[in-house]
Amino acid sequence: MLGVSHRTVARRYRALCAAGVLRVRGLRHARRTGQAEWSLRLRCRPAAAVEVAHALARRPDTSWVALTATAGEVLCAARTAAAVEHHALLTRTLPRTPEVREAAARLVLRTHVGDAAGRQGRLAALGAEQVAALRGPAPEGSADPEPYRADAADQALFAALAADGRATARELAARAGRSESWARERVERLRRQGVLYFEADVDAARVGHHHTTVLWLTTPPAHAEAVARALTTHPPVVFAAATTGSSNLMAAVVTRDTDALHGYLTGPLSELAAVTHVESAPVLRVVKRR
Repeated sequence: MLGVSHRTVARRYRALCAAGVLRVRGLRHARRTGQAEWSLRLRCRPAAAVEVAHALARRPDTSWVALTATAGEVLCAARTAAAVEHHALLTRTLPRTPEVREAAARLVLRTHVGDAAGRQGRLAALGAEQVAALRGPAPEGSADPEPYRADAADQALFAALAADGRATARELAARAGRSESWARERVERLRRQGVLYFEADVDAARVGHHHTTVLWLTTPPAHAEAVARALTTHPPVVFAAATTGSSNLMAAVVTRDTDALHGYLTGPLSELAAVTHVESAPVLRVVKRR
């Protein structure tokens, strides 16, 4: 696909992983496994913001935690598996933390860029046939299937693949206490059903893209889907989703520097006429990334 030998690809891949630039992970699809995704925006006592961020990072239900340039602001992405967990996180855990002065929770309705939706902008260097080969077949089943009920062996697979998406069937079998043939068949079935997907996570700062900025976009509901589709074509956008809340779209953009960020905000983003309001927050530090 890239016009180089398998040996060259393997050597380069190992070097990137060893340097901490690249990670490949196998992750569960939140909706397909009955989980709800939340975007939390916390206003904390400025002196306690780092402490709150690290406390959130230690929670197993958080996947991304960051500090922004706004004093005392912490952003967090969380997943909850049941209504009782939603209630515990949003009405008991956060409000009872004295360092948190205000907490705004947005329910993620649909992810357009990032997670299982992929990052279309990152495929611009590839041809149509190469992109099709990477995407593979569409998941089996109906458009709105019943949530997949993972058993203990599945949970072991998810944990192993989240740590290393390139784990061998032998390694997965050992973690799950099953045979290698079972591990290969189960991974393939989970992929076909859209329960499991693989993500190549690149540390953007290590390849010269040092600025991450979170955007909250407001657009009339009738235009939200079209704006979201447009965002999927913007290379700087690494995450975009429709959410509840005062703004109905959320995005994260990664740029090489502030000039590139300005160019995006005044260029491609400004051309989306249906966007009536934009709020931005530069990320100073990412405390947890899955």
